[in-house]
Amino acid sequence: MIAGLLHTVPALAPTFDALVAEAVPSAQREHVVDAWMLETAIAEGVTSAVRERVASHLRHLAESGADAVLVTCSSIGEAAEDAAADLDIPVIRVDAPMAAEAARAAGRAGTDRARIAVLATNTATLGPTTRLIQREAAAQGVDAVVTATVVEGAARARAVGDQDTHDRLIAEAVRKAAVASGGEEPAVVLVLAQASMAHAAESAGVDIPVLTSPAGGVARLVEALTPSDPGTPAASADRRASPGSDGTSRGKAPTS
Repeated sequence: MIAGLLHTVPALAPTFDALVAEAVPSAQREHVVDAWMLETAIAEGVTSAVRERVASHLRHLAESGADAVLVTCSSIGEAAEDAAADLDIPVIRVDAPMAAEAARAAGRAGTDRARIAVLATNTATLGPTTRLIQREAAAQGVDAVVTATVVEGAARARAVGDQDTHDRLIAEAVRKAAVASGGEEPAVVLVLAQASMAHAAESAGVDIPVLTSPAGGVARLVEALTPSDPGTPAASADRRASPGSDGTSRGKAPTS
């Protein structure tokens, strides 16, 4: 079997490669890395050119024999869902399992309008991840408020190679979001929107769930690659993404 992975952050390719290799040792792994897509999404938004590039990369992976594709960038997740309609393999948003778990955590909180706090290091990710969580909460019947904040300075620190400052700023933002401030209720669950933020969660030291995307995204990829394994749900790999489908898209086969 072949696992396809589409990245916009070159440094994350080895991380996901190792996660997939550990989870499915028998799978071949094919990576496509295109930093331009994220750079453009940050500067201009997810433009038609970005959407076309996402679709082109997904077609390439499908034509190369990938049995399923994990899109590891949250900023292009909606574009990936749209492009998946023309493919006959599962296309998985890395933040989809995280969004589903955030909605479940809010539902378990037992409070009206439970707050889900989303933290990101760039504005391009806030919209796609927030909308995904809102969609999932609605599908689960959970009454939640989703707030979104950019961790100022974190992206700049990472860009110059200062990982310690990047992680410190994120950990500080996590601790701040976990308590009541500015008239807001404390968050019942925190979502770190970018896969690159996952490491910082370890040092936050808060008492509420802090959700990150890499492990859940890879787990969903494994489900799509091995749907016949006992105990492995595959329903989300068999339909076009819709509210409650956890972001796994599978469209009809091309009819050219």
